[in-house]
Amino acid sequence: MRAIRLHSFGPAENLVHERIEDPVPGPGQVRISVAASGVHLLDTALREGMAGPYPAPVELPTVPGREVAGVVDALGEGTDPAWLGRTVVAHLGMAPGGYAELAVTGADRLHEIPGGLDPAEAVAMIGTGRTALGILQFAELGEDDIAIVPAAAGGIGTLLVQYAKNAGATAVGLAGGPTKVASVLANGADIAVDYKQPDWPEQVRDYLGERRATVVFDSVGGATGRAAVDLLAKGGKHLVFGWASEGLRSGSPLTFPEEELAERGITSEMVLGPVMLERAEGGLRGLEERSLAEAAAGRLRPVVHRFPLADAARAHRAMETRDTVGKVVLIP
Repeated sequence: MRAIRLHSFGPAENLVHERIEDPVPGPGQVRISVAASGVHLLDTALREGMAGPYPAPVELPTVPGREVAGVVDALGEGTDPAWLGRTVVAHLGMAPGGYAELAVTGADRLHEIPGGLDPAEAVAMIGTGRTALGILQFAELGEDDIAIVPAAAGGIGTLLVQYAKNAGATAVGLAGGPTKVASVLANGADIAVDYKQPDWPEQVRDYLGERRATVVFDSVGGATGRAAVDLLAKGGKHLVFGWASEGLRSGSPLTFPEEELAERGITSEMVLGPVMLERAEGGLRGLEERSLAEAAAGRLRPVVHRFPLADAARAHRAMETRDTVGKVVLIP
């Protein structure tokens, strides 16, 4: 099969498109003929040797990627034969192997792709979608809410905007540059502003008038995240799930002293990790099932930025320079 392999940590150019042996499913596993592979910003950090949420950097050489969709074409010993030939999507968990024409995973990780979703959309929902729904557990949006979504043109951001609008809330999207601002408006945001412009907070204040935001979905941190939090009303929530503006390799999430939070009457909370799973009925799998169902019903539709598998290095560079919109997916 053809796959993307990383032989040494470093820049995107270290991702090599080459031929390797076909993987063979073990007991309880299936092999998927991959139609779409998900790319995550974390993949770019892992490529450079950062462990991130993992106990240690991955062993080399490796085939990156942890989200795949396609058709089951082989079964391991003891695997239910009903899976053979079915169109499925799976998050591979801690095991890499997604940037390839064939991928192996446990049958317990599979979801049959609902009708109406193509493999790329299913890949977006199995990882990015489940995270978006996990974050939204902390918001309980309604008609009286005003939600600020930094990185509103990203994979999670596009889904948060859609969810806010479905709930009747006012969606304020922040994005970098006029092209992304236009995409956020096309996705349904009530207002979209370019956070590269120094007066963007004033633009939001002018739009809201006497109203103030009730929640900030913060994946960027830094000056942009702080300016967004300054738009919160008393009782508002700052929900943190990233710090893209600070850099995954050396940055840290935006935090506030307890005294400042108390004085302003707002809360700030990191919503990734165990705290998210504690709220999720059915754990990660429950979030995956709900995410796919929301997409199949048309309530959430991921925006997908497709690259050929052979262009994985270009996809990584585009993510690192913020030249992508929506979820990045590789197509073999």
